[in-house]
Parts: sequence; C-alpha cells; structure tokens
Amino acid sequence: MKNLVLFFMAISFIIPTVQAQQSTKPNFIFFITDDIGWADLSCYGSPNVKTPHIDSLAANGLKFENAYLTTSSCSPSRSSIITGRYPHNTGAPELHDPLPKGQVMFPQLLKEAGYYTVLSGKNHMGPQTKHAFDMISPGKGPGGEEDWNEIIRNRPKDQPFFFWFASHDAHRDWQINDKGTQYNPDELVVPPMLYDGPQTRKDLAAYYHEVSRADYYMGEIVKELKKQGALENTYIIFMSDNGRPFPRNKGRLYDSGIKTPFIVYGPDIVQGTTKALISSVDIAPTILHLTGHKIDDRMQGRSFHPILADKEGADHRDFVFAEHNWHVFQAHERMVRYNDWVYIRNAFPERQNLLGESTRQFPAGEELWEAHDKGLTTPEQEDVFLVPREEEELYDLSADPHQFKNLVSDKKHGDTLNYLRKVMDRWIEETGDSVPQHPTPDRDNVHGKRLPGTWKKGEKAGASKQAERIQLKGPLKIQDLR
Repeated sequence: MKNLVLFFMAISFIIPTVQAQQSTKPNFIFFITDDIGWADLSCYGSPNVKTPHIDSLAANGLKFENAYLTTSSCSPSRSSIITGRYPHNTGAPELHDPLPKGQVMFPQLLKEAGYYTVLSGKNHMGPQTKHAFDMISPGKGPGGEEDWNEIIRNRPKDQPFFFWFASHDAHRDWQINDKGTQYNPDELVVPPMLYDGPQTRKDLAAYYHEVSRADYYMGEIVKELKKQGALENTYIIFMSDNGRPFPRNKGRLYDSGIKTPFIVYGPDIVQGTTKALISSVDIAPTILHLTGHKIDDRMQGRSFHPILADKEGADHRDFVFAEHNWHVFQAHERMVRYNDWVYIRNAFPERQNLLGESTRQFPAGEELWEAHDKGLTTPEQEDVFLVPREEEELYDLSADPHQFKNLVSDKKHGDTLNYLRKVMDRWIEETGDSVPQHPTPDRDNVHGKRLPGTWKKGEKAGASKQAERIQLKGPLKIQDLR
C-alpha cells in the first residue's frame, strides 16, 4: 500500500512537469492565402492595396523578399508545402491531384509529437490530410476565416497547437462584404503585363478587396492571441499558394506567378527584411526544427532557421527550383533562380502558355484578348498569345524585374546560360523529373468551356522514374555540383 501511495505521489509530480514542457513548445499559425500575388501587399510596395495588419506583422518580424513556391498552382503548391517535396515527387503535381497515400505530412508529425493540429478553410490536398489534423473545418464566411478565432479559443489548453488557416481570399469569383476595403478602379496602378482598360481595373479592384479582407482577419487573429496571452509563444507565418489570378501571373514561372509574400513573426525572430533565397519545400523542415522534431529524410527542403536569427542567410541556398504542370491547359516548364538570374525551360514550346485566368473566361482576360484582336496591346501584354514560344528563357532580374526581355540568344550571357542548364539538368536527374510521353491534355477552350469528347488525366511528370519514392534534393548550393 505504501508503495502504491508513493507511485501516485510520483505521478502527481510528473504530470505537471510534462504539461509544463508541452506548454513551452512554440505554437504556430500558418496563414496561407489563395491567389494573392507577392507584390500585392503594401509592405511589399503595392501602390494599390492597404494591408495594415500584415504590414505590422512584417515590421515586427522578418519579411522575405525572395521566397519562391515550387509551383504556381493551388493544390500542387499546397501538397508540396505540407510534404516538403517538389510537386513531381509528391505524386500530385497537377491541379486537383489528391496527395497519394504514404507521403509525409509535417502536421502529422507534429500531431504525433503532441501538437493539437487543425486545418480550417481551403484544403484542396485530398482525403489523406485527415491523418495530419485533429480537426478539419471547411471554414466559415466568404473567405473561410470566420471560425478561426473560435478555433483558437476552444483549443485544448494543455497542448501546443499548429493551425493551418487557409483562406479562400483572394480567389475568383469575387465576393464583397464589409470586412475588406473597397477600392476605386479609376485610382489603381495597373500591372504592366495587363491591358489597362475599365474591365481590368474593375476586376483588380475586386481582387484587392479580397486581399484587404485577408488582412482584416490577420488583425483578428493577432488580437485573439494577445487576449489569451499566447502571442509571445506563437510563430505566425503568412504566405500565398500562387500568384495573382490574372494573365501572365498565376500558374507561370515568372516572379509574378511563382514568388510568394512570406513573413515570419515569433519568438526570437530577427526583425527586418531578408533577400535570402528560400523555397516552399523549406517550410516543413523549418517548422519541425523550431519544435525540436527530427526532420524527416523524405523532405527535400532545408530548414532556414538560421535566417530567422540572422537575416543575411548567406549559407542557406544558392538555387531554388519550380515547375509548371497541367493546370486546365497542358504544360511542362521548369525554372531555376540563381543570384539575379532566372532560367526557364519549356518542353512544349509549340503551345500557347495558358491558364483559365489568361483566357477569355474572366474580365481582365477577356479585355486583354479583345484589345489584342484590335491591335491595341503592347509587347509586354502579348506573352499569352505567343505561338510558338522560345524553348528556353533567361532573365536578369536586376535589370528586368518583370522578366520581359529574354536574353537566351544574347551571346554575352552564354556562360550563365550554360551553367544554369547544367544546374537544372542535375536537379531533374536527382529528383527524377520527366516529360510525360502522354501528358494530360487541355480540358477547356479559351472561353472557359469544356472541350468536346471525353477528357481524363494523362501521365504525370516524374511517373516514369517513380519520383514519388525519390528522396534526393537536387543541388541547393554551388558546392553540390562538384
């Protein structure tokens, strides 16, 4: 009996200690928006949109100027983030592909380590995510954000938490309410790849409204965390899944499509701005590192936690890679960024490079096509009409930030071109990428209508090399090529 009493006394001391250890682990709010371009926040220099809450987060945290997605397409981008793997390595490289069984998901690892994990809002990764989260909610309200503070309030108080908050803002079709700023179309600055007409301006104004709505809910989250005394021990990560949903933006491998706003706020984060290159495959290993969890060998990214303490981040990456696979229209493009250089390779140069957003389906696209029919567009606005296209593209971002001038034929840059060809070849070889012999065909026409006949998915990139099983990362640093 005495031994039994001593046992329960010992347990009574152990349990509070365990709970104290759990409560000191950092919490995470992972706020991922839908279709918000990297330059469409005021803290990233947008002249059009007001985002005071996100700006405040950036001012008190670390803002990344060169954060790259692995693809500019909703579902494959999210699947890449949750696994820390390139799209062709997840087995879900195309729009609407569900994540296959057996792929690693970092929130599942956190859940198994004692975190309370929730996904609320847009999922778009398929049924396998049920294993990664204690709760999955479709969200509430036009942008899916209305239940987020309720989730924060009702969480178990004896567990650290990881909340994947995924807004539907700013995704078409637009929905206007009182939670976002309403903008005057006549006062906007139109991005140079878009035709400056009344329909485009009206389209942009509605898009910016939804950007402002996402900002409103960022402010609500911060207020709730402060109210609960949880803000000081919580990392907040803000990003988007792809570029703005307009022609030559979403889906494309130019910065207008493939770069993401990326802000990290939290314990001991250095304040300021960093120009260090990071990839969205780096997010999973970084979060695992911050929680003290072992980084899974299947992850192809690299933790950027040193940048969070030293914003110079010179030793993190020399290269980032991205891909463009089927997204309503057939595609196979690959991109590498190195220093100020971007190299793009297109396996289907005989085709127009289209997404739904660059066709006649939506107002800005319709106005662009009508202006082109009348001979009113500039060369910078005519990219989506090019047939055939260049098989390769090379851009100097320091002189050409919008990537309008292809330097691939300029002999002055021949050494750079050949070097980046080799870098890309190594990444393709190591990660098991491939050009499908029977790729997924176009699903729709340029009016957004289904093409006649039976349509079905085709061969996926990487399938012929069983890329789902490959763990090699490809080159991250220059020395990896030696």
